[in-house]
Amino acid sequence: MGFTPVQIPTPDGVADGFAAFPDGNGTFPAVLFYMDAFGPREVLQDMARTIADDGFYVLLPNVFYRSGPASASDAADLTSEEGRKAAFGRVMPLIAALTRDVALRDATAYLDFLAAQPNVADGPIGITGYCMGGRLAVVTAAAFPDRVAAVASFHAGRLVTDQDDSPHRLAGKAQAEFYFGHAEHDPSMTPDDVAALEQALDAAGVTYRSEVYPGTEHGFTMSDTTVYDPTGLERHWRNLLELFERKLQQA
Repeated sequence: MGFTPVQIPTPDGVADGFAAFPDGNGTFPAVLFYMDAFGPREVLQDMARTIADDGFYVLLPNVFYRSGPASASDAADLTSEEGRKAAFGRVMPLIAALTRDVALRDATAYLDFLAAQPNVADGPIGITGYCMGGRLAVVTAAAFPDRVAAVASFHAGRLVTDQDDSPHRLAGKAQAEFYFGHAEHDPSMTPDDVAALEQALDAAGVTYRSEVYPGTEHGFTMSDTTVYDPTGLERHWRNLLELFERKLQQA
């Protein structure tokens, strides 16, 4: 399997990132991997490799590239509750600066980068996103309905807000099939929020599955954090790969 750093030209500079892809000749369906708030560190690179092993070209961009390229020395200690809270405090201004308009400028660049790769197959792509990346995945699919066929969102926060451009209000513009894996205990996506999301998706006629993972907390797929849940991670893999195989690898 191939795995390499990449540089992605955007209207606001160059985004650093990683690409993972199967060995051999031929072309492969593309997947855009939106990181969680803690950045494109080793655990996310390993997850990108897992998706690539299933037959996909995976792009993992550093969506915080405006503050500088990601590096191993930037990795926060997420193995303690104190370290995780401190890391959240450092990244909150970066999250706030990543407005919908800014994120969509970047999304255009990510999609164009994927389309230009010689080992990426023609046709629409899949997106997976974690934490804030789940929100970015929904927003991107809604903005590019003809370019995105499948979206997976895990322990995403703020999918339901009072704003006119709330993700739950935008999702009906997408043509993708969605999968949502929610944490049971997540103040950024409460049971009422999950119900509101599902109501909006039903009203818009969106094809989706939305499930709450029992006993999990926000961030449960991330094995380098205190909230990691191995059972939840394995369930996530089953649902994610099934969706991508069915929607992106059809003959």
